[in-house]
Amino acid sequence: MRIATWNINSVRLRIAQVTRFLAAEKPDVLCLQEIKCRDGEFPAKAFREAGYRHLHVVGQKGWHGVAIVSRRKIEPVEGPALCPKKEARVAAARIDGIEIHNLYVPAGADVPDPVNNPKFKHKLDVLDRMKRAYKKRGGGPLVVVGDLNVAPGEFDVWSHKQLLDVVSHTPAETSRLDAVRELGGFVDLARLHRPDPEKLFTWWSYRSPDWTRNNRGRRLDHIWASADLAAASQADAFHIHVPCRSWERPSDHVPVVAGFKL
Repeated sequence: MRIATWNINSVRLRIAQVTRFLAAEKPDVLCLQEIKCRDGEFPAKAFREAGYRHLHVVGQKGWHGVAIVSRRKIEPVEGPALCPKKEARVAAARIDGIEIHNLYVPAGADVPDPVNNPKFKHKLDVLDRMKRAYKKRGGGPLVVVGDLNVAPGEFDVWSHKQLLDVVSHTPAETSRLDAVRELGGFVDLARLHRPDPEKLFTWWSYRSPDWTRNNRGRRLDHIWASADLAAASQADAFHIHVPCRSWERPSDHVPVVAGFKL
């Protein structure tokens, strides 16, 4: 089974890019974040025509929203209650016996101060809820994917030193995300297959006129697996699809794919 995750930053605006990726890479499952549409506005027809007939959409008008599309039958399940604002940030499903949680953690705006920036406080609250939820989880194979909006390690950002006070790489965020992974017993597949000190990025800001020039990226998009599934993860199937960032009208994120021999 090959599972992909992608913050698409409006699925209707970028449906051509999505179907291009699906045609080229043919993952079994694609988890999308920031779809920016309600359930009924989701471009289901385009996915079905691409061979992805099974859909689980958790939408919201204009903002946020997550979806799971699959070649294989989807059984929606109740995901963890992570967002105190009840925003559409979690979609969970079981596919061929594997539970998949597709998450979109808040970005947190620009000021890393929970007192003066309510959006940053919201982000920390979601990460704290993730710690509690995954600490209490039962057994069974589980994959957690999505735009977690935290670049946790020194080699997950273009400059560890310069970004320590920048939202997405502050110690308040990275310590929480590391705790979620450890408490849940998850393996970060990117670092399992592409260990430090290799720099890995999945996001490059729109603010840069030429994102390739200085390669100032961050690894915000993740695929984690429970230990049993991580043992079945295939190193040659893990891939960050960097060229998608240069496509016409791109998302600022690129897809990440992991494969499992089941």
